[in-house]
Formats: sequence, structure tokens, C-alpha cells
Amino acid sequence: MRIHTINEAVEPISNILHENGASGVVIEDPLDLIKERDTFFGEIYELNPAEYPEEGIFIKAYLAMNASFDQTVEVIKQSINKLPSYGIAIGRNDIKLSDIEEADWANAWKKYYKPVKISDKITITPTWEEYVPLSHDELIIELDPGMAFGTGTHPTTVLSIQALERYLNKEDVVIDVGCGSGVLSIAAGLLGADKVHAFDLDDVAVKSTQINAGLNKLEETIIARQNDLLHQVSMQSDVIVSNILAEIIVRFVDDAWNNLKLGGLFITSGIIQSKKQDVQQELEKQGFHIMEMVEMDDWVCIIAKKIKK
Repeated sequence: MRIHTINEAVEPISNILHENGASGVVIEDPLDLIKERDTFFGEIYELNPAEYPEEGIFIKAYLAMNASFDQTVEVIKQSINKLPSYGIAIGRNDIKLSDIEEADWANAWKKYYKPVKISDKITITPTWEEYVPLSHDELIIELDPGMAFGTGTHPTTVLSIQALERYLNKEDVVIDVGCGSGVLSIAAGLLGADKVHAFDLDDVAVKSTQINAGLNKLEETIIARQNDLLHQVSMQSDVIVSNILAEIIVRFVDDAWNNLKLGGLFITSGIIQSKKQDVQQELEKQGFHIMEMVEMDDWVCIIAKKIKK
């Protein structure tokens, strides 16, 4: 059921839906398309404008198709129609019904996740897909991201892995800040890193990285633990890679500098075009030399080198 209404009616209509068997509701407000979001974990938000009304809001709910379905829908309609008598505006009050087939939602998404070659050497494949390498030097990342993390094919991830492939040297020590599912850590390990220290504030991400490291037989190479960016981290690394939002990256540029060897590289992605200059300026202010900026769609990856000030 989808109800086209207005913000003032969200709470009473949601309450009506809950009272009549809806286990939860989804609110689709066009203001969400322009909303500044708290990126506590460095999340990347991508919303589809086509799913939102031009004015007003959509409230969506799932109702079980049972013997009392028609009666339930009628009760919901009548209850909503009564709201104006209580001084509650309901806007267009356009109600649409759609049949949705029952599905195993925990696994249905997997059919859309297939092996993808994302760089010259690296292919990402889900654990449930059989995949035969096309060449002897192809590196395979097996990933079971779960529904909480990406599949490794977002442009920011692709740019990061391509940068690692170009710049990582055998036996390098790598730090992955905001490791998520661990895909960048795994790429670094497969490319020959000696040790990869993977940090994430979210303990679910840390566990996901540990699981995926094991799937790729890199549990001895990748050390994942919970941490707030590089706070209180004191080690010297050859490469730091971070695929999180620009607003987060600028917060730990100085820590990245302190945790890199002279000549070390800071690979940053997750940067939208409009934030590119902010990150570049912060890196250069710290003393980094910008070696390369690579773009894909609306996203930017910056490779910066620690040089003598």
C-alpha cells in the first residue's frame, strides 16, 4: 500500500497502518534528496529521485494478503478519511495498492551480484558464484558482503583498488581506514602487502572484514579491529587507503601524515566532485604532494605522497 499524503499526516497515518497489521512503514520525502546527513561511519548515500513524489510524501506499508485483506484496506481508508475532522490535513490522500510476491528477501538480492572485473588484475566474485580465472595472473576477491555492506563495485571502491594496483609494492605495510566489508584490505593483501591494518568504528564492519579475510586466506595478513579513524594509532605504513566521505577524510589528514613513512602514499576515495577541492587543499596544507586525481562518474580518487616539508 502506498499513500500519497503530506508531512503533517505522517504520524497519524503511520499509527493507523500499525494498528491494522502493518509491521513497519517507509516514508519517502523528497526533502531527503537534498538533506545533509550525519556520516558518522562514513556512509555513502545514493537515493533515486524517481521513487519520490514531486510534492508531498509517500507512506508505504506491507499488508499480508489474507482473507481479511479487503476489509483491512477499507478500515484504513475510512480511518484516514476521518483525520480532517480532527483538524489533521491529509493532502492528496491518493492510495494505491500493489501486489508483491512473497520472496526470500534475505537472499533475493544475491541474484544481481555477479563476478565483476574491476581492474587489470582483480575480479570480485561473490562466494556463492562459481568463477574460473580468465588468465594465470588474475587475482580473485571472494566477497560475502551481506546486506549491510557494498559489493565492491561502487566507483569509489573501483578507483581505490585500481590505485592500489598501480602503486602498491610487495611487502608494503598498509592501513585501511573505514574498512567496511574489507574489500580494499583484501585487494592489498592479494597484491602483495606484508601486513594490512584494517580499522572501522563499526564493530559489524570489523567482523565482516575478518570473515572476508578468512574467505580469501588472508587472516594472517589482515589485522582488523575497531577504532575511530586513526585516533591513537602509532605505526609507520607505506600506504594508507580510505574509501569514506570527504567530510571524514579531512578530519584525519594530519594523523595520516604521522602514520606514513616518508615517501608513503595516502589513497583517498569516496570524494564527490563538489568536495574535491576541499580535500586537495587539506592534503596540500599538510604537506602532501598530489600525484594523481582520477575520476569515475561523479566520484574522485586522490593519490597523495608524503614528502619533506
